[in-house]
Amino acid sequence: MALASIGRQLDTATFAAYDPETLYDFQAARPYIVIRDGVVRDLRWPKVEYRSARAPRAPRDLITLMGPEPGAHWSAFSNSVAHVADTLGAQMIVTLGSLMGDVPHTRPAPLMAIASDDALLDRLDLHRPDYEGPTGLIGPIHMAAIKNNIPVVGLWATVPHYVSAPNPNGALSLVRGVEKLCGVTLDASNLEEGAREFEERVSGAVAGDPSVSAWVEKLEETAAEEQSENTDPTQLPDGDLLAREFQRFLRQRGPGEE
Repeated sequence: MALASIGRQLDTATFAAYDPETLYDFQAARPYIVIRDGVVRDLRWPKVEYRSARAPRAPRDLITLMGPEPGAHWSAFSNSVAHVADTLGAQMIVTLGSLMGDVPHTRPAPLMAIASDDALLDRLDLHRPDYEGPTGLIGPIHMAAIKNNIPVVGLWATVPHYVSAPNPNGALSLVRGVEKLCGVTLDASNLEEGAREFEERVSGAVAGDPSVSAWVEKLEETAAEEQSENTDPTQLPDGDLLAREFQRFLRQRGPGEE
């Protein structure tokens, strides 16, 4: 959602894409078909594509890479991403992701960061998780970037575990993180409006379940206590707790899982 929002508002153009036959098992990542009145109108294959993005009044342009997580050839794919970045003279690779944790839906989604060196993390002043175990595709991409001497940062937004729906709060936090890292200014008004509507909808649903409502109140109290000690709203409400959630999230991801 975050990357799609960035792409929609910038002047983007596709300049390269991977052959889906090399990346996907179509029994797991099905093509998307469009049928109208019994007539097949369109068939869309899963794809990963590069788009150039013009960022007005920014010190640099952006290259975005977006698509469903490939189910095969992770090593070759990751090396290809690093090669493209190196060939284009990219100054940094930034990956975006989200995970579920014990945070309330009424607060900005907290961010955590991983990176190729301490200097990049110092620029962000975010929680730094410790982890050792299984990884998704982000792990190979980061290692490929490091081997090619390309700075790389991974931003993770923590979203409420009790809401199983796309979360504009998380996307908004990721967009703000990209702004800070890349020196660009992005119009996030659509995400801000979406975040307000999301909070209203979830609050209405939570109000009808006393047990969930009581749990959310506890999360809000914890977040308020933490924020009173730290004025940066992007900081994690409980670093140790969210670090454990991060580890649990990654351990649940086996090879080839979304």
